Amino acid sequence: MLARSAKKAGQLSGAKVVVGDALDEASVRRALRDRDVVISALGTPASPLREVTLLSSATRVLVNAMKAENIRRLVAITGIGAGDGAGHGSFLFDRVIFPLLLRRVYADKNRQEDIVRASGLDWVLVRPSFSTTSPAAERSGHSRIFRASMAARSLGMTSRASFYGGLWPLGVRGLH
Repeated sequence: MLARSAKKAGQLSGAKVVVGDALDEASVRRALRDRDVVISALGTPASPLREVTLLSSATRVLVNAMKAENIRRLVAITGIGAGDGAGHGSFLFDRVIFPLLLRRVYADKNRQEDIVRASGLDWVLVRPSFSTTSPAAERSGHSRIFRASMAARSLGMTSRASFYGGLWPLGVRGLH
């Protein structure tokens, strides 16, 4: 697992943590050594005022590193509302939150998905709804997914060839 700091990743038991920068191909390649599948769960904060390029730039580095390390399978977690999923949120999300806070982030998520699709790798895009650290929020029936559930479902996808080349929404009622 590649993380910016060991402290932030310290709570993940069983993970081999490589401290590095997702924009540095050498760091990414160190994290990929001896792996056969990658789950990319990059994130970036809302940015209403500045251009966002971290997701697409890091995904471009990741794809190049995966090819250099001969890794074919990629599960890329983006977000509900990316790509052709735009406009399927609530009124509040689509008309207020998205245009005011997330427009630039989702423009970069769209570029990220384009890079994955054009990569030549075996890929699946996962578009979770709003993630939460509370298992109770997921059980409540609202469009939320517990982060541990998202991780488990993404891991489950890595071993099923039928998932690759597809799109999987998570946390949307009826699609868990």
